[in-house]
Amino acid sequence: MNIIAFGKDDIENKLTNMSATQIDQLAFGAIQLDAQGTILRYNEAEAQITGRQASAVIGSNFFRDVAPCTNTSRFKGVFDAGVRTGTLNTMFEYVFDYKMTPTKVKIHMKKAISDGTYWIFVKRL
Repeated sequence: MNIIAFGKDDIENKLTNMSATQIDQLAFGAIQLDAQGTILRYNEAEAQITGRQASAVIGSNFFRDVAPCTNTSRFKGVFDAGVRTGTLNTMFEYVFDYKMTPTKVKIHMKKAISDGTYWIFVKRL
């Protein structure tokens, strides 16, 4: 079994070689977005955290439609700045509270290594 640790510097390198099934088996949430925030991938751990299934959110805008509680300068502003500069790689604590019990999480946002997409990793605290 390939263990992927939350918050590791090379996490995006590991994900490029993983299948969708393997990404679903991660012990933390993994959301892949395009530069506009459209959800491309939403793994099973994230579905467990939020109570939303991948089939219901793929193709939706993460910041506007799925998690509007993240449409703030502290979250989306950091994402947008990292997309603009091509250097997205940040970690911080946050509380998800849109249509769910408030849940404290640690966020790791990171630019994908090769395909012009971006990852948001979510670990429950």
